[in-house]
Amino acid sequence: MSRKKILLVDDSNTVLMMEQMILTNGQYELVTAKDGEEAIAKAATERPDLILMDVLMPKMGGFEACRRIRESDGTRNTPIIMVTTRGEAESVETGFDSGCNDYVTKPINGSELLSKLRKLLGD
Repeated sequence: MSRKKILLVDDSNTVLMMEQMILTNGQYELVTAKDGEEAIAKAATERPDLILMDVLMPKMGGFEACRRIRESDGTRNTPIIMVTTRGEAESVETGFDSGCNDYVTKPINGSELLSKLRKLLGD
């Protein structure tokens, strides 16, 4: 069985490292991007099975990147989980309106993230 590929998108090296630690069990292949523009490019070339995306990033934020990923035929159905400090109701609603499948707030609860991720991947 091949490993599932997950694209981690965050401008913070600390958050990327935390996500990698939560997901490092050999079950997943991890790819990273530092902003929304890079996320769109890597989603198209890497074809991840799932994307974890921050909201507040340079160049292009997560909500806009999510909308653009949904507009592309090749990535339209890729599950996206927003992982952000923006936990207020308006941001959560904007996230779902932009096309994300789920929403997790920082600081990251590892078991919550894994549970949502496994559900979307069908693991």
